[in-house]
This record gives sequence, structure tokens and C-alpha cells, in this order.
Amino acid sequence: QVQLVESGGGLVQAGDSLSLSCTVSGLTSNTYVMAWFRQAPGRVREFLGAYRWSGGSTWYDDSVKSRITVSKDSTKNMVHLQMNSLKPEDAAIYYCAATAGTTIYTVPRGYDYWGQGIQVTVSS
Repeated sequence: QVQLVESGGGLVQAGDSLSLSCTVSGLTSNTYVMAWFRQAPGRVREFLGAYRWSGGSTWYDDSVKSRITVSKDSTKNMVHLQMNSLKPEDAAIYYCAATAGTTIYTVPRGYDYWGQGIQVTVSS
């Protein structure tokens, strides 16, 4: 059974950095993609970035590309999201997602497995 568990988040001051982690278990292959999405109230779930586990390549959405880094810790089967210079509009529920294969999808329907989400609040 595939499980994704996000950690980190909470209350962040505007201008500060955000660090989130996602621990993945139950995947039976090394060929998969891990991604980060977020969803603010009343808005669609939006893609932020992804990490192709085999090969280590990344892909970021243009809207946040200058502010985020997605990386992995293969010893712990974790993927991390670092976002800098947070703004109030970055407040959302942040989700970790996974899919088998090597294609990086930028839409939620491309991912089969999801974490429960973690709230990020940004205070100004």
C-alpha cells in the first residue's frame, strides 16, 4: 500500500522560507515521479514542482520557479520542498503526490497517490 505523509508547514512569516517533507512508502519501483501541489480555498489544485526519482531531474511551474527547490533524500525515501520569500498568497494546503513512471505531469490527474495535505499559513 502506497503512503505519502507530509510534514513541516504551519505558520510562516511573510518573507521567510518554507520547508516541507514527504515520506513515501510502499512504492515497488524506483521509477516514479514525486510532485508537490497546493490548493488555496476556492482555487484549483496547482502544480508547483516535481522530482523524477530515477535520474534526479526536476521540473517547476513558472509561477514559482525562482523561489522553490524540490529535492530528495533517497536514504529516507523522502522528497523535500523548499520555498523562499513566502507571500500571503502562498497560504494553502500543500500536497505531495506520486506516480509510477518517468513522465512529469503538471495536473493532479496524472498522479495516483496523494498525501493527506498539510496546511501552510503565511502571516504578513
